[in-house]
Amino acid sequence: MTSAAPPPEIFDRTRRRARRDRAAPRFADAAFIREWMLEGIAERLDAVRRTFADVLDLGCFDGSFVPPPGARVTRIDAGARFAAMAGGIQGEEDQPHFPDASFDLVVAAGSLDTVNDLPGALALVRRALRPDGLFLGAFLGGSTLSTLRAVLLEAEADRPAARVHPQIDVRAAGDLLVRAGFALPVADVESLNVRYASLFDLVRDLRGMAGTSLLPFSPLSRATVGGAAAAFAARTDAEDRTTERFDAIFLTGWAPDPSQPQPARRGSATASLAAALKPQD
Repeated sequence: MTSAAPPPEIFDRTRRRARRDRAAPRFADAAFIREWMLEGIAERLDAVRRTFADVLDLGCFDGSFVPPPGARVTRIDAGARFAAMAGGIQGEEDQPHFPDASFDLVVAAGSLDTVNDLPGALALVRRALRPDGLFLGAFLGGSTLSTLRAVLLEAEADRPAARVHPQIDVRAAGDLLVRAGFALPVADVESLNVRYASLFDLVRDLRGMAGTSLLPFSPLSRATVGGAAAAFAARTDAEDRTTERFDAIFLTGWAPDPSQPQPARRGSATASLAAALKPQD
């Protein structure tokens, strides 16, 4: 009996590593999206009243995530240069690297949107956590790069090609947490609008943050680039700026533990819904 073939991969792993290596030396110039995500993660972490001893920074970029006081941090990144900058190891998020129950906090900011097997990556995070361990993640999804998507479609109206990564919405993200076995799962979205003088300024930022397309390569023609730039310019506001949108999907999940709040057993209610809704005299 032959085993089932693995699902086809959306993103080119070799290109992903190369893009991250290319972005690493000047990443600080375009790190505003990751910094925004880390701020959101820090706010969520501040609301947790417990200590963490062992932390995994998954997809660490330049190692700018600051762990809780006294915690030991392990950093991993798909790019060799980022891993070296952060004093970590090179490895991809959807491939196993650590024994089960190795960490009590896992943070992943800005890289999960380009992982080929996101359900598998979340399952690995869940396994790497100790009971009652916490996962905090953030990645681009929702309506991210809606302007770029629109102008590229306009420029290639006759033969449109996939140029922007498929985006996961907040509901699907929550479902993935449940599927991976997390307890108390929460998924929410925050939006950031950035105004650009030209399409080329947006592309510069995307390259700087290792955020350009990893889809099967299909070069843009000069006519397509010119048409997209013109369409982008046609959307400028009164100050000659065009707005691009970034949606950050934030994930919170806990490794199951008996000490956590449990849902009420089905049929254990002491009052019926019909009685609660009955008009009072």
